[in-house]
Amino acid sequence: MLQKIGQTNVTGSRIALGCMRMAALETKDAEHVISAVLEQGINFFDHADIYGGGESEKRFAAALKNLGINRDQLILQSKCGIQKGYFDFSKEHIVTAVDGILQRLNTDYLDFLLLHRPDVLMEPDEVAEAFMQLKEAGKVRHFGVSNQNRYQMELLAAYLDEPLAVNQLQLSPAHTPLFDAGLNVNMKNSAAIDHDSGTVDYCRLHQITIQAWSPFQIDLTSGLFSESPDYQDLNLTIAKYAQQYGVSAEAIVIAWILRYPAKMQAVIGSMNPKRIAKIAAANKVALTRPEWYDIYLSAGNSLP
Repeated sequence: MLQKIGQTNVTGSRIALGCMRMAALETKDAEHVISAVLEQGINFFDHADIYGGGESEKRFAAALKNLGINRDQLILQSKCGIQKGYFDFSKEHIVTAVDGILQRLNTDYLDFLLLHRPDVLMEPDEVAEAFMQLKEAGKVRHFGVSNQNRYQMELLAAYLDEPLAVNQLQLSPAHTPLFDAGLNVNMKNSAAIDHDSGTVDYCRLHQITIQAWSPFQIDLTSGLFSESPDYQDLNLTIAKYAQQYGVSAEAIVIAWILRYPAKMQAVIGSMNPKRIAKIAAANKVALTRPEWYDIYLSAGNSLP
């Protein structure tokens, strides 16, 4: 299943492979992963310069070369801006980081470059200069951000010549702050706390594609909700729909994300070809409105 990414003319798979864990693979194993992903119609690959200290990008490039796959068959995305102990969105760092990314990926260009998390010391005009320089040099075709709220995107967009295409945000049935405040408007409960200034609605209004990362986790420190005793109801509900639709539990989770009308992409990080095939079955599942809310409520959420 394909979709348009942002306001660009790029059409990418609704499921993307996050390559953070590829650094741990031998090149031959990385080849198996890439082949398995492409067999499932997934053509979008997400990297970052910090993944494996750059080794994930190198391993991916080596595997791709051995497979003899044409670069034009793939959509390659990477991220930059995270340094040891600080964030750096300076023009010098962005431009230098992209040169390193392109060298490691053995490619002439990136389809998308994202700023990796917010840098509160960002000078938006400096970022705009870096983006313009990279685009004019043919090194990056489109740009985006990760983990940024509405006003951070608005500030940056005011200096750019083209719209931001992507915002990569954490989302899973067990991690739903993107939805909670919108469901509890004008309420006194804790779910009504607006954590992000209406980021989802802003992205929908401006056709910015949300890429949902860590779709199977509670958060970065608490692990998978499928292994947590605190999410028994959620896991039972997901299992019920997995049986009903004849797919894996992982496919139901991804189908839940894809059901949201913002036309999100789901970024998965599995390096297991069999599991990737099971997850890709999400493209065949269209959850109903009651089923979507059932999963949301079973994670411990409530409706006003």
